[in-house]
Amino acid sequence: MDARNPIDVRIIVEGASDVENVSRAMQNIALGSEYHITISSIIPTTNPEIAKKVVKGADILLIATDVDAPGRELADKFQKTLKDEVGHIERMKLPFGHDVEYINPSIIRDEIKNAIIRAGLISITHIQELREKEDELWESRREVKNLENELENISSEKQRLITQLQNSSEEKEEFINEINELEDELKLFKQRYVDVKNAYGIMQNKNLHETFSLNELWRELFNEDLDEKEHVYFITSEFKPDNIIVGQGFIAAPSRDEAVEWLKIIRTVLIFYDSRIEELKEEINNDKFSPNLLKE
Repeated sequence: MDARNPIDVRIIVEGASDVENVSRAMQNIALGSEYHITISSIIPTTNPEIAKKVVKGADILLIATDVDAPGRELADKFQKTLKDEVGHIERMKLPFGHDVEYINPSIIRDEIKNAIIRAGLISITHIQELREKEDELWESRREVKNLENELENISSEKQRLITQLQNSSEEKEEFINEINELEDELKLFKQRYVDVKNAYGIMQNKNLHETFSLNELWRELFNEDLDEKEHVYFITSEFKPDNIIVGQGFIAAPSRDEAVEWLKIIRTVLIFYDSRIEELKEEINNDKFSPNLLKE
């Protein structure tokens, strides 16, 4: 005999008298040696909830209710209620029109054997389905393993992309800072450009002066050296002619003609006031000097 545990068969009947009759029919039947089966219990009940508790875990459940309409309805109810509690449910088909207590025990015995054989045959037909399910299960396990590997790769790629995104965010922040700095510099350059443009416009609108060496221009005009530069500076600073600047040995004017004209005026003053130049200075300082003297 196989060392494995025998197949556990349990039988549901409707009443206590049925238990006695089914038990008597089971005498002298060697299910253990023939089929490696043991009938562990015969349960008299019509209550599906009670039946659920006492049949739980059975390999095969035989339902031996009466063959009348109430018996068939009870059998259907048991099958629906207990299908998830046992391995397999089989209905025992007893001859119609006989109560169990009046049936020949051999008929009951043969029906029990036939029900068990039917259950075995049905189980055999399910072997191929079971193998197919096992193959599907193994295939599903492989797919799950592949999906787990793919998920791991995706997680790694996700982490890489997160790191790259963080780096990109930092680079983006740096670029934004650089752009802001460049924009600030551009504003400064624009302002400088405006300032230079304005200064250039002012210079364009100004009457620019030409500068001449005071000694050279004096010698060229009067064929003599200028020995009295201080007098030239003094007269120019006091009378402040328009657009004429004298100093540091130079004379600046909008044109050479205007510079020449002013030097001629100064030379005339020096000629007529040469002996009185100090007196002229004193009169100017005392606010007694009239510029009209230069025109007399």
